[in-house]
This record gives sequence, C-alpha cells and structure tokens, in this order.
Amino acid sequence: MAQHSNPGGASRVRRRALLGTVVLVVLVALGSLAAYLTRDGRRSSEPPAPPPSSPTASSSPSPPGPLTGTPVLPVPPKTHDPIAFGKAAAAALWSYDTRAYSQTELRTALRGWLTAEAKYADPDSVDRVVPSPVLWKEMAANGQFATAEVSEGHFPDAFTQALQEDPGAITQAYVYAVTVSGKQSIAWKGAPAGGAESRSTTLAVQCRPGHPCTLVGVMPSVAP
Repeated sequence: MAQHSNPGGASRVRRRALLGTVVLVVLVALGSLAAYLTRDGRRSSEPPAPPPSSPTASSSPSPPGPLTGTPVLPVPPKTHDPIAFGKAAAAALWSYDTRAYSQTELRTALRGWLTAEAKYADPDSVDRVVPSPVLWKEMAANGQFATAEVSEGHFPDAFTQALQEDPGAITQAYVYAVTVSGKQSIAWKGAPAGGAESRSTTLAVQCRPGHPCTLVGVMPSVAP
C-alpha cells in the first residue's frame, strides 16, 4: 500500500528535537533521552481490561463512585513547585473513570495540563498514557475506573547533578525532570476491591518564574 505524507509529521519531529535539546541540557546523563527522541509511536502499557463478566456479575454491587469533593476530570494545580506539580500530574495520568466521561474527554483534559509553548509541549507522550478508544470501550462496558495514590516525588540524580554543574542551563526553558512514585488501584463491576500495582514515571515539567507550572511531556522510561 502506498505511503501518504503526513503534514503534521515534520512539525512533530521538529518539536521533539527541540524538546530533546532543552531537556538534554539538564538530563545529559539520562540514557532514556535517546529513546524519547526516537520513539516509534508504540503505545505504552495501558490499564488492563477486566476479565469478561460472569453470568452472575449483574447481581454484584457496583464499585464505589469517584471520591466526593474532587473534580471528575483532572484539573492542573496552580503551583510554582515542579515537584508538587509533577506529583499532581502523575496522579492525573494514573487515574480514569470510564463511567463518568469518554476517552476523548479525558485525553482533552490531560492535554490541558501541557505548556502553551507549542515548541516544547509533547502531547503525543500524554496521549499514549490514555487507553486507546477500543480498550476504553471494553473497559467502559465493565464500569472500570482507577484511582492513584502518590507516595513521593523528586528530581532525578542526573538532573540534580547537571544543575549543580551548570545552574544557568535551565534558564532557557525552565524545564525540570521530576520522578514520581505511587500506586494505581483499579476496580470494576463485580470487583469493587479490584487490584493495585506500584507505578513510577518521570515527567518533564516547565516552571517559568512568575507562571504556574505546566507539563511538557512524559519520559519513556523512569529516571532514578
């Protein structure tokens, strides 16, 4: 089959290359950077779909709803602390509720966390965290949802070392690397207790002086 040109492909490549240049200044020691610049678009691991409902599942109690007092869709916090923002962003990326909104609505909400500076923002890396439309439909049929619990966040060692060696390097784009660890709990109809697993991720966060922090992208591997 003939390949068709992608008008947006070149701009995405340029954006990734520029983002890579900025992050390279402060993450030169991270081997994951090369993968970030050359990733082939493969979707990262998605939340597992629950097993098919048994014939008696309809009589089982439904899982509890979202926690009260919190917004249904994730809203970015107004903070100037890159670690605090990174922890909030990780919690948002690890959470979803197929009973409350669509896959498109969640993807749009998460894109709202991205920096408005298009030359740095990497929406593709955020999209890959969201379950695909096909998987979302399967999950929604079972009323699946996930909640997140963040245990800690920190600057990776390589990032800290790079800043110590060249404190002025970050002043071009004010992009920080933040590694967050925690737990994701998943439940669905017939299994209100669900299951939980440990999660870790490294995010690129932009915190310009005088402006609230925003998300730049999700790194493809975790930096310690």
